Amino acid sequence: MTALRAPARKFLGRLSLPERTFVADALRTETVGGVLLLLATIAALIWANTPLHDSYASVAHFHLGPAALGLDLSVEHWAADGLLAVFFFVAGIELKRELVAGDLRDPKAALLPVVAAVCGMAVPALVYALTNALGGGSLDGWAVPTATDIAFALAVLAVIGTSLPSALRAFLLTLAVVDDLFAILIIAIFFTEDIDLAALGGAVIGLAVFWLLLRKGIRGWYVYVPLALVIWGLMYNSGVHATIAGVAMGLMLRCHRREGEEHSPGEHIEHLVRPLSAGLAVPLFALFSAGVVVSGSALGDVFTRPETLGVVLGLVVGKAVGVFGGTWLTARFTRATLNEDLAWADVAAVATLAGIGFTVSLLIGELAFQGDEALTDEIKAAVLVGSVIAAALATALLKIRNAKYRALCEVEERDDDRDGVPDIYEEDDPAYHLRMAEIYERKAAEHRRLAEVKGGAGAGDDGPA
Repeated sequence: MTALRAPARKFLGRLSLPERTFVADALRTETVGGVLLLLATIAALIWANTPLHDSYASVAHFHLGPAALGLDLSVEHWAADGLLAVFFFVAGIELKRELVAGDLRDPKAALLPVVAAVCGMAVPALVYALTNALGGGSLDGWAVPTATDIAFALAVLAVIGTSLPSALRAFLLTLAVVDDLFAILIIAIFFTEDIDLAALGGAVIGLAVFWLLLRKGIRGWYVYVPLALVIWGLMYNSGVHATIAGVAMGLMLRCHRREGEEHSPGEHIEHLVRPLSAGLAVPLFALFSAGVVVSGSALGDVFTRPETLGVVLGLVVGKAVGVFGGTWLTARFTRATLNEDLAWADVAAVATLAGIGFTVSLLIGELAFQGDEALTDEIKAAVLVGSVIAAALATALLKIRNAKYRALCEVEERDDDRDGVPDIYEEDDPAYHLRMAEIYERKAAEHRRLAEVKGGAGAGDDGPA
């Protein structure tokens, strides 16, 4: 007797309507933020490569903050450790939501994007390590090319006018969420040196109070914002990167909906804070981190020095090979079937787009080569070059299939009965077919009425003749 086999899972299949709505809202904000990020990067490069470059350095290195609390930091430092804590706070909420209500909730469904993200980080690190081992460079920057910048990737999509189907966009977003998780672990484990146990203990106590207040249902920004600032300050002084405080608080928020709730507290707060993160925190970080001197010789050096070449190859080659290879192998061995409307070339294009590593790559570059300002700037230039090359390659690959994507998006958005729910989600609902039949009958009746009016008018005109 032949054993029954479980049906193969669908990879990049249609999202559920709530998930599609959430992804669309999140990506809409990230796209706007990505355009602002792109503009901030261009502004930083212009500012740093014109006669005003001295003022750029003066502003970036200007110190402010209470020295008594150990927070007398430069503007550049505030942007990296302070503003990015907001970015990682949102990343923490995203991760929590994915774990309790999104694609990562189901271990079988989560396996593919998680493996793709892990391979998409491991292969770039391996490419960097091999490049520097063969070239005699430093291995300190192995983590720089491992990150994907979802906002920058979406900005590229917005600029080139490519409409990705929701399943591909959700896959890219899930990749970025898992990517952020591992980036957080890398920062916490590999870029923490001297630990101040007293400050760390204070931060942990603050987080415990934060968690307890949430569980008690205490509300009010005037309670949580001051507490969050205290936790952040203690975390910074502990020697652990301060952005970890943002992640920890994000993970504590409840992201599942209770009966009668339209949105969970985590979703509500994410909706409020995401524009601040995407529209202010990340662009300001880019403004004070991406301002590197760019010249013909400097760009040439990117391809000759092993550290910088490793970053470029890691982003352009390592990311594409890692994400695509991890996806294909997982689908192959779990018998997951690709959505019949898409092809593996589409996965390859998204994998190439994942090579745009900007915000977190710049942050890790600063941490990896702290104390060597010249090499830090060269690494930043390499991140910019690698991201631009990845964006150009992804643009070419996506443009080839853009007509197909546009057709798929039109099908996803079609709402003939104008009830606010795309028709594709109602095709199996008998009530939907009844509504559509009524709509078509009304249209047919209207056409018949117009034809009768036109016919009557014609007969009246012909009579006197």
